[in-house]
Amino acid sequence: MNTSKEAKNDLTEGTVWKKLIVFFLPIAAGTIIQQLYNAVDGLVVGRFVGTTALAAVGGSAAQIINVLVGFFVSMTAGAAVVIGQIYGAGRREDLKNAIGNAVAALTAIGILLMIFGIVAARGMLILMKTTPDTLDDSVLYLRIYFIGVPFIMALNMESAILRALGDSIHPFIYMIAGCLLNIVLDIVFVVAFHWGVAGVAIATILAQVLNMALLTLQLMNTKEVYRVTWRDLKLRGVYLSNMMRLGIPAGLQSSMYSVSNMIIQIAVNTLGTTVIASWAMSSKTDGFYWAVTNAMGAAITSFAAQNYGAGKYDRVKECVKQSMIMHITGTVAISAILLFTSIPILRLLTPDEAVVATTFQIMTYFVPFYFTWSPVEVLSAVLRGVGDAVKPVIIIGVTVCLFRVIWIITVFGQVHTLFSLCVSYLISWTLAGISLIIYYKRGGWNRQSGRIIDK
Repeated sequence: MNTSKEAKNDLTEGTVWKKLIVFFLPIAAGTIIQQLYNAVDGLVVGRFVGTTALAAVGGSAAQIINVLVGFFVSMTAGAAVVIGQIYGAGRREDLKNAIGNAVAALTAIGILLMIFGIVAARGMLILMKTTPDTLDDSVLYLRIYFIGVPFIMALNMESAILRALGDSIHPFIYMIAGCLLNIVLDIVFVVAFHWGVAGVAIATILAQVLNMALLTLQLMNTKEVYRVTWRDLKLRGVYLSNMMRLGIPAGLQSSMYSVSNMIIQIAVNTLGTTVIASWAMSSKTDGFYWAVTNAMGAAITSFAAQNYGAGKYDRVKECVKQSMIMHITGTVAISAILLFTSIPILRLLTPDEAVVATTFQIMTYFVPFYFTWSPVEVLSAVLRGVGDAVKPVIIIGVTVCLFRVIWIITVFGQVHTLFSLCVSYLISWTLAGISLIIYYKRGGWNRQSGRIIDK
């Protein structure tokens, strides 16, 4: 490594668990802060706009965002793996080209997605059987949100790039700035100006613009060898093809999750507005766990990518062992905290006792069994980092997404209850974990010929 900062960001040297923790903590802190913002967002909407608005923002509209935006945001994982492997292999001369390609590609995709989302918002919501009392607010929220999608794409790509280079601090700092602005603007637009769901959406966009601007300045003003300029922001075939080869499977995995969740949302919509609001509320409370587990996955992917690029396969295997211990330990601790603190937190978020009770009921079905997710998160992250993108997606697609869809059509169709809906998650997590353990133990990833960084 050429500089002290590069040495600090290098994940191919030093004690594995220490490197993982130091790299992981800022990512986790950032995602927790993001969830705190989401909780405040829910508090503002639930307290000052009402349960119907809460269902509009967190119901079908959120599911559509997860499917469409989530697909392309997840594609940043492909670019991050390419960049991480290039960095780990010491190919500094290729970094600027790979980074410029990634930012340009995701921003262009964001512009196209913005146009589609604005035009198709109402039709998508009607297709999802959005309840009439939430439809207009959902359309308004969705259209305003999609105006900010190009900025959201760019900032997610830039955050993934910095993490791939071993820098988890700057994305964390800039996320804090964005979340603080979001909270302030929520209060101003919703509480003071009474703009309702439109105020929530506008606040989100402006906060994302700030976050993206800070990340762009970081990449363009750094003194490191990966500093990019406006001239570097162009599409290049070799980097784009590798990015797509890894990014599309990651996007498909995200979309499969989201599509199955959309189908579940349709099922939720048949259970009434209280359950819809409670389902949305549960994602803002137990969302803390998913934020932390996703942060762990991002850290593991970057660690695996750099070490695989450097040819240090033993460190990749050690990463699996250490990460599994860390993930299970953290999961048990977070699960206990969520169960013991959820009721008072829920009562802060909404005055509707029916929503509080139903949300807690949903959490009792999910939270005690989060540990079954640990093998899925750890192993899929490692496999993604070493460039094994397709087979894990197939495994997860069948055991999680397809299974849930079949469950809704069959079991839920006969047993129309909230419990029968929720239990599909537990079964699918277990099936996916067992399948990925079997696949990883066979060692197919370690027999791959060549690395994805090769031109």
